[in-house]
Amino acid sequence: METADRRTTAVQAALAARLGAEITGLRRLSGGASRETWSFEAGGRALILRRDPPGSPDPAAMAREAALLASAAEAGVPVPALAGHGGDLAGAPYLIMERLPGETIPRRLLRDERFAAVRPRLARDLGAILARLHTMAPVPDLPDADPLDALAGHYANFEPRPAVELALRWLKDNRPPASGRKAVVHGDFRNGNLMIDETGVRGVLDWELTHLGDPAEDLGWLCTKAWRFNSPHPVGGFGSREDLLEGYASAGGAPPTLEELHWWEVYGTLRWTILCRHQAERYLNGSDPSIEYAVLGRKVCEQEHDLLLVLGLTEPTTVQDPLATAQPTATPPHDRPGAQALIDAVGAFLLQADQPDDRLRFHARVAAAALAIARRELLLGEAHKAAHEKRLRNLDCGSDEDLARAIREGSLDTRMDEVTEAVRASIIDKLTVANPRHLSLPGA
Repeated sequence: METADRRTTAVQAALAARLGAEITGLRRLSGGASRETWSFEAGGRALILRRDPPGSPDPAAMAREAALLASAAEAGVPVPALAGHGGDLAGAPYLIMERLPGETIPRRLLRDERFAAVRPRLARDLGAILARLHTMAPVPDLPDADPLDALAGHYANFEPRPAVELALRWLKDNRPPASGRKAVVHGDFRNGNLMIDETGVRGVLDWELTHLGDPAEDLGWLCTKAWRFNSPHPVGGFGSREDLLEGYASAGGAPPTLEELHWWEVYGTLRWTILCRHQAERYLNGSDPSIEYAVLGRKVCEQEHDLLLVLGLTEPTTVQDPLATAQPTATPPHDRPGAQALIDAVGAFLLQADQPDDRLRFHARVAAAALAIARRELLLGEAHKAAHEKRLRNLDCGSDEDLARAIREGSLDTRMDEVTEAVRASIIDKLTVANPRHLSLPGA
């Protein structure tokens, strides 16, 4: 198995050969769920390498992303300049681009004082950028599927989930009439994929999910709660939907109505729910042992809660974190400290240890979160299991799969208040274990 040090050495040698320059400062960045992202300098230039992970090459997709960067620049969208791309750099397709100044980490963009002056105008600016983006010339082989059909097809690969079935029913029943608009859709235009400095937006990043579709999809995705990062402001945590739509119109776009935007916001929330489940599958099927993908499986319930919020089926609530009041229990004949105290000790070590780079610091935080989830499950798991079995029995269902099927088929439509309450209670239990703080976040 390739070690991290060997991979770094191989990437550095390949870059030096490809660019004909000494490579310095090479380090892998913590972002990028599907591709590796590296920062480095070559010949006095600050550059970024995007590279497929070994074992999962997709040269056509990488070439398509390079073509999209060129098309975006032509349309006046701020993007990094392309410095090279190809099908093989240390065994994987790659793309090299300039490293833009600024910040992508949402918690810094939404909280640091140095961005305070630019934050109030970002929602409007992002609307204007999207209007220009939606004038881009298409590149060959962009996907062009019905978004709801594609999402339902993707969901069919996983276990049925009652909250997802409620959202799919609503989306099908409330779909706006076809607008007839078809444009290049970025597909992942949101806080975290935008390079921003004190002057404004410097670059739109990560074009790997770009496709053809209704331009309102990008606007709704930007408003999805997951990209607010605890901020009450709906547009990426920066501002209002009205500012977003005004900015879109000011740059020549035809903005959707607020009702159409809401439909796409529900769609985006459901899409992120299913994408989280998809990413967790990489750990569950053994293809990637990363702690990041393991914990993503326990974030699915966060998105299910957000689905109920955006559908108006629940409200923010406050739940006491069981770890705050948990008492150690004796476990004879074993010595002290017990298992729960050992979990706490390891979690504290992970958060306090001096990690040598950003990626290890990120994974240490994720690992500490995983331990806290395990600790809460040990405390509450049996009680939650009994309560959920009772809820299902009351609805004449033997499992979540039975309840999901009943929602899909409409056999419990006369009892939808009871169904909604059962789904809501189940999600509250799951979130009390996975991340109690998420329950109190506003839905805007």
